[in-house]
Amino acid sequence: MEIFRVKKDIPFMKFSKLSAVFSIIIFVSSISFLSIKGLNLGIDFTGGTIMEVSYPETVNVQDVREILKSINMEDSQVQNFGTAKDILIRLPINDELSIADLSEKVASALRAENNLIDVKRVESVGAQVGDELFEKAALALLFVCLGIVLYLSMRFEWRFGLAAIIANMHDVFIILGFFAFFQWEFNLTVLAAVLAVLGYSVNESVVVFDRVRENFRRSTMRNSPVSEIMNNAITRTMSRTIMTHLSTQTVVISMLLFGGEILHNFAIALTIGILFGIYSSIMVGCPMAMWLGTNQKNLLKTATEESKKHTV
Repeated sequence: MEIFRVKKDIPFMKFSKLSAVFSIIIFVSSISFLSIKGLNLGIDFTGGTIMEVSYPETVNVQDVREILKSINMEDSQVQNFGTAKDILIRLPINDELSIADLSEKVASALRAENNLIDVKRVESVGAQVGDELFEKAALALLFVCLGIVLYLSMRFEWRFGLAAIIANMHDVFIILGFFAFFQWEFNLTVLAAVLAVLGYSVNESVVVFDRVRENFRRSTMRNSPVSEIMNNAITRTMSRTIMTHLSTQTVVISMLLFGGEILHNFAIALTIGILFGIYSSIMVGCPMAMWLGTNQKNLLKTATEESKKHTV
């Protein structure tokens, strides 16, 4: 069922050169921000101290944040842990205070407001552990990219696989560029959002590329220019694209507005990723596949090879 039916093909490929210039500008800008300003890594990567505190009654996380802000620890992270009476506090590394002094300072400030609190545990996350997490995060990103290229190369053709990974990495670097420019904290939840965006974007690419492949093999379009085939494929998936992204973005924006501080950066990363995921699937992936030489000949050749395999 198509709710938004577009009868006439939209000439997306007509603007491919313009989109290429735009993509290059924002991609280079993102790389520049990452090189000059770098990511504002969170405690997960840099190390710090974790405190688990239990209250006798339900605690307001925002009140705890205000207490920590009053003792110049506004960079700390506070979240509910398990129940509404328990909270988890993540404190960044403080060169002036030892772990014991730092935890005692925080505990004293919290007890000044409620002397019935119970500090259940205090743990230190060293910088070495943070470095190890950063390396594993980079490896996770690398393996996801390799998996995407391998899958799309097997599912379609190597040109589609290469085009899709370029489009997806385009989205990833733009997200990282935003986080570097605005110095938003980059932690494990944001990394999870980046990996989710990769999966989300490749799903959109698969849908579009599948329709492109169908068009190449249709007798009525077999002799049409590649740009027209791409335009028709994108236009025919517009209804699905609008409905899918609209519903997904609605949930993510709700998370951004009402999810609280812990989910804020996670939701920002997803919002940026989804918006640019739509753009890159249409205006980066398809033009890239076209510029790499995707045409009727190599697609029909692939189809012939597949049919021979099934025959054998």
